[in-house]
Amino acid sequence: MPLFPQSGGADGAAEPPPEALLGRAPAPDVAARVRAVEFVRRMRGASQPHLLRCDDGGSYVVKFQNNPQHVRILANEMLASRLALLIGLAVPAPAFVEVPFELIRGDPPLEIAFGSRHEPCAAGWHFGSRFPGLPSETLVVDFLPDRLLRRVHKLPALFLGAFVFDKWTCNCDGRQVIFYRSLDDGDSAYSGFLIDQGFCFNDGEWDFPDSPLRGLYPRRLVYEKVRGLRSFEPYLSRVENLKPTELERCLQGIPSAWCGTEAAQIERLVEQLYERRRKLRQAIVDAKNCALRPFPHWR
Repeated sequence: MPLFPQSGGADGAAEPPPEALLGRAPAPDVAARVRAVEFVRRMRGASQPHLLRCDDGGSYVVKFQNNPQHVRILANEMLASRLALLIGLAVPAPAFVEVPFELIRGDPPLEIAFGSRHEPCAAGWHFGSRFPGLPSETLVVDFLPDRLLRRVHKLPALFLGAFVFDKWTCNCDGRQVIFYRSLDDGDSAYSGFLIDQGFCFNDGEWDFPDSPLRGLYPRRLVYEKVRGLRSFEPYLSRVENLKPTELERCLQGIPSAWCGTEAAQIERLVEQLYERRRKLRQAIVDAKNCALRPFPHWR
């Protein structure tokens, strides 16, 4: 596995970029490499992410290596985001975000809470997902009433694609979605992004405890257009037709420091994802037949 630096030095010196450590230029279509320059605000979530403005002008929701959940959350986020983009899903652009020591100890300092104990966020390279627009000009929510939810741009594609993806990757968290629009246009419909992919592959376990109920969004109206397996196209066929080399590219640049004590397991994880493509149709049928009957118009 290629290695990134794990943290900043004690003197706060800047670390070399990942591409320098890899000894080759990064593929331009894999993920941005950016440097955090300003703290914006803390974000909600068990991993305690922070919104940081970076040197490319964008803002990123950053999850740190020393988050309270598991370091593999970062590897999961990067791998799953790339896989989602590979099959055409709406997810925020992922990035490798360098957070310098000077910003960690700034005002306010960047900290992670472990109960009543606080420790500084680790300096170094972390996972970031790009915020959809300027924070001061963009309204972002994680819940919409039914009348607004029905108006979300490409609603069926957003949630049916997400269901295929979550079944494939065994996302063991509830499906998280954000809806966003410009603050200046109160009459415009929202767009949606799939977020929080950290519990794909069963969090830090990197296995696949499948269940017919896993991956179902609680708002059943998002499944109203399901009539059969064809309703999950083109995402179903895109997963089934993936080549091993496409999956391997999604590992590029993920640091071993994000993979826990057995970094090589991530390569086996990708092999299992390739094998799981063949089980995807049956997994969707099993969900259709479960006690909840989530697809009321599929006969």
